[in-house]
Amino acid sequence: MARRRTVSSGHRCAAKRLPLAGFLLASALTGCMLGPDYQPPPVPVEDNWMYRGDPRISSDEAVDPLWWERAFADPLLNELVAVALQENLTLRSAALRMLQSQQQLAIAVGQQFPQMQQLTGSASRTKDSGIIFEDYRVGFNLSWELDMWGRFRRQVESASAALDASVAGYDGVMVSTVAQVAQTYILIRTTQARLDVARHNIALQEQSYNIARAKVEAGEVSELDEDQAETLLYNTKATVPELEVTLQQLKNALALLLGLPPHNLDRELGTYGKIPVTPATVAIGMPQDLLRQRPDVRAAERQLAAQAAQIGVARSDLYPALSIGGAIGSHAMSAGDLFEGPSETWNLFGAFEWNLFNYGRLRSNVRLQDARFQQLLEDYRQTVLQAQGDAENAIVAYLKSYQQLALYRRAAEASSRSVGISNAQYTNGLVDFNTVISTLNADAQQQDLLTAARGAVAVNLVQVYLALGGGWQIREGMAPADLLPEGTREEMQERTKAWRGHLQ
Repeated sequence: MARRRTVSSGHRCAAKRLPLAGFLLASALTGCMLGPDYQPPPVPVEDNWMYRGDPRISSDEAVDPLWWERAFADPLLNELVAVALQENLTLRSAALRMLQSQQQLAIAVGQQFPQMQQLTGSASRTKDSGIIFEDYRVGFNLSWELDMWGRFRRQVESASAALDASVAGYDGVMVSTVAQVAQTYILIRTTQARLDVARHNIALQEQSYNIARAKVEAGEVSELDEDQAETLLYNTKATVPELEVTLQQLKNALALLLGLPPHNLDRELGTYGKIPVTPATVAIGMPQDLLRQRPDVRAAERQLAAQAAQIGVARSDLYPALSIGGAIGSHAMSAGDLFEGPSETWNLFGAFEWNLFNYGRLRSNVRLQDARFQQLLEDYRQTVLQAQGDAENAIVAYLKSYQQLALYRRAAEASSRSVGISNAQYTNGLVDFNTVISTLNADAQQQDLLTAARGAVAVNLVQVYLALGGGWQIREGMAPADLLPEGTREEMQERTKAWRGHLQ
């Protein structure tokens, strides 16, 4: 099937059919836009999600911008996210890149006006053959390259689209930062819960070890039972340091996300906390929402638009550049005669430049810009496909982790019952100690798997929101500078004042 064109092939010139002289004059007055006019390209998007029939997801509502508050209802997580949005250094860097793009757009807009507006002045005193000459000049020069072919307007288009892309880049960092904070927090709570489970299993195994040792001392069983109990006990105890290492590393990662050096977060997080519980139903919107919601998709599309304008800039180099300008001033042999009637000077000029003998290089540049456009077009289509794949993968992982959690819960309940039964039967001499060891070992594994599965459900839900690109909407309506922390804005203002003072 043929694809709809993403750019129109013709030039947008008001005086396209006029003779050359009339064409030049009309173009200067009404404007001519060489190069393609960009239109968002069509991309393949599915009509609905593959698992749309599952009751745990809903396509009727869009993703909540404050999904971490609605999904988990954890006040501490909300507080951590708020701190990260203010203090995360990667996010600050993205805001400053966005501010740079804003200034690039302002520069491009300024290029549409007279490019040279210059106040000049000079004073000289020369002695030649015993005669002293003085010369004083003051003037104002202006030069304006007319935007005959839309080169400057295309540059504004390109810079504007690049600013949009940088805003989308900031949104991507924001979405990623919120997701990383939420995932790290959930993993911290999961690891704390796994430590609690390990300590509970150690207590159970110590009871079994004491029973086995008492039976050995009573001569009812051999020392083999005591040795087996001791082996299991210390193997379980050995899992605690490993979990403690993981817990501290997660806390260090969280501190970095909050813009802080690694330090002890026990006061903020405590030694134990509940793993956040996911809601019964999650609103995920429709696949088509990814085009406007996923920051990387928006950034890729805006980069494509910026490059389309660069084709017009390159094409404008094939045509002559026309400039007008002039100067007004005063020239006198003594300072006191400046600005007197006879000292007045002025001139007006019109000029053009046409790189007639560089057409090969200029045409190659047009082809180069067009090839870059085609590459970005394919990159954009790939980004859209990847976004759909990420979302579908995250959704299936979340739904299947729920099924896995239900199975682990039943297995853990059965293993807990088996521990009580085996201990009672061993105490009464009905089973050997191998049965007790097997049930204790199985229960330790099942309880740990159940705890890890509870955390995995919450982590997978965060991954769903990350894949959908939710969360950046909370900054809508804010200027790039407003997204910077107050301290950073104050530092920039102080530097600006210092530069102005230096110039004065």
